[in-house]
Amino acid sequence: MDVKENFKGNLSLLAEFWRFVRYRKRYWLIPFFAVIFLLAVFIVLTESSAFAPFIYSLF
Repeated sequence: MDVKENFKGNLSLLAEFWRFVRYRKRYWLIPFFAVIFLLAVFIVLTESSAFAPFIYSLF
């Protein structure tokens, strides 16, 4: 699979999600998925040792 095809597939997933939210009036799903995305980014950043001292100082 080509990288462009994979990226296009990810964009279509986001577009389909946005159409679902807009059509079904489920706007409460946007903050829910935003928090899940931020937690995933936080977990990925804490796995690397370069960011560990900064994360440790937060707690």
